[in-house]
Amino acid sequence: MRQEIKSIGIDIGTSTTQLVFSRLVIENVAGSYTVPRVSIVEKEVIYRSKIYFTPLRSASEIDADKIKEIVRSEYQAAGMKPEDLSTGAVIITGETARKKNANEVLEALSDMAGDFVVATAGPDLESVLAARGAGTDAISEENRTTVANLDIGGGTTNIAVYEKGAMKGTCCLDIGGRLIKVENGKISYIFHKIEKLAANHGIRIAVGDRADPEILMKICRIMADELAIALRLLQADDEHRSLYTNDGKMMREDIGIKAVTYSGGVADCIYQEDDSDLFRYGDIGVLLGKAVRENPTISGLKLYQAKETIRATVVGAGTHSTDVSGSTIRYDKSRLPLKNVPVLKISEDDETDFESFSQAIATQLPLFYTEGRMEQVAIAFSGRGWTGFQQIQKLASAIIKGAREVIESSYPLIVVAECDIGKALGNALNIQLDFKKPVICIDGIRAAGGDYIDIGEPLAGGTVVPVVNKTLVFNS
Repeated sequence: MRQEIKSIGIDIGTSTTQLVFSRLVIENVAGSYTVPRVSIVEKEVIYRSKIYFTPLRSASEIDADKIKEIVRSEYQAAGMKPEDLSTGAVIITGETARKKNANEVLEALSDMAGDFVVATAGPDLESVLAARGAGTDAISEENRTTVANLDIGGGTTNIAVYEKGAMKGTCCLDIGGRLIKVENGKISYIFHKIEKLAANHGIRIAVGDRADPEILMKICRIMADELAIALRLLQADDEHRSLYTNDGKMMREDIGIKAVTYSGGVADCIYQEDDSDLFRYGDIGVLLGKAVRENPTISGLKLYQAKETIRATVVGAGTHSTDVSGSTIRYDKSRLPLKNVPVLKISEDDETDFESFSQAIATQLPLFYTEGRMEQVAIAFSGRGWTGFQQIQKLASAIIKGAREVIESSYPLIVVAECDIGKALGNALNIQLDFKKPVICIDGIRAAGGDYIDIGEPLAGGTVVPVVNKTLVFNS
């Protein structure tokens, strides 16, 4: 079986809105007498849209009609129709995700083409999407080092750290290129946190002031220092902690970052030095890029070129591959099918002992909060080495300990293992939970953090379930 499908990615960000169309070829790579395993064997971006400023009706509302116009016009330019697309992703990110009608826009756009991954990406999830779109996970694995991606956009900077391919932490700060806007040589907008940050350093600015490059550059250097603090390269103070988006937390202190990549709209101003027109984007993005590039602390880290910069999130929001689960699984049929479940991935390092396993689950669960509430999540891991009866029992206990929030929620406990332990582990979970919690435990599926999965209704007499893995394929 070999099939070509087309996909779309739409990213509606703080500053920009853009689309990507891609061509994927999926094929059954298993032998004739084995369970089918469908994988992506070819992938190609076939159309990249223009980059638009995200249209807003007001400071609190997205202009949904203009967003739809953009999408329709880009369909036409790409020579695509909604019925041509098999899958895709619509992601609202950054400050735009906080607009009051964000979910309405998502629903309207997702109806235009196919069965999309639809998400208002919280700041931590956006960090992961951008980093994977930038290729930071692959760079860290290939170079066996710890790399931070700084996705510096218009309203926020999303940071994700990968160590040898495994995600180790995220954070998000209200630092971005459009937090001070410039029109006709004058300051037209100042984000309140940046105004306060400047004032605390003795710099007074106000809307209507002349846009003095020297003064604004001083503010950008302060912002760059705050990013260095977020990377744990400088000591934090109380002022720094106020800059985190949605009262977020700092990266853990022992993260040990050795290198950086950059994505987002400001990234090109870091990688490519061009100071000919400092306010060409109507904001301080060029100055902020220059300040980050010249920051004496951050510049001490090794710099890698990102695979994508301004398009990292839209490319990272990717497409899908389809798998069939292993035949030894345990599931609650009444809870199937499940659609668009984000994946919480446990690294192999964290699988080495039960305490690390539990802690990895508990630490990552907040990444999947939306507006302070936990969403449905699938816990994925390799499962290698967990074959004995006693080990399976201990593994079940570790999952229950780490996933206590999931167990106390209305969502089923979803566990995804690569190795053939689904039925045994599912049985152990059911027994330890006194059969009071719906458990779906599948195996034979490899998923990565930042992916989404669909789990369909059982096939082959109930022995397997189809799994659609909407993975960030461009860096796999």
